[in-house]
Amino acid sequence: MNKKVEARIMDALTTVIDPELRVDIVNLGLINGVDINTTGDVTINMTLTTMGCPLISVLEEMIDEALKILPEVKSTRVELTWEPAWKIDRMSRYAKMALGL
Repeated sequence: MNKKVEARIMDALTTVIDPELRVDIVNLGLINGVDINTTGDVTINMTLTTMGCPLISVLEEMIDEALKILPEVKSTRVELTWEPAWKIDRMSRYAKMALGL
């Protein structure tokens, strides 16, 4: 994948704020990877802080909204995974400070 496009996608994902924690999903360390194919279909591989998180459909909608402004993106799909499991050490320094950790 083009590194500039990947950086633009990750930058757009920083606008997706977790409704419960009030920190973006990138700084929370929820994004495992991003893939975009030649036709503009984006797959976001991510994990959540807890299994059974009731906010996944809200987050999927927010991710779609954030990425559709990019001209390279034609569609988005969120692929949830639980490996590797999310841990506090996946959060950025900014996220830890914002949450008082």
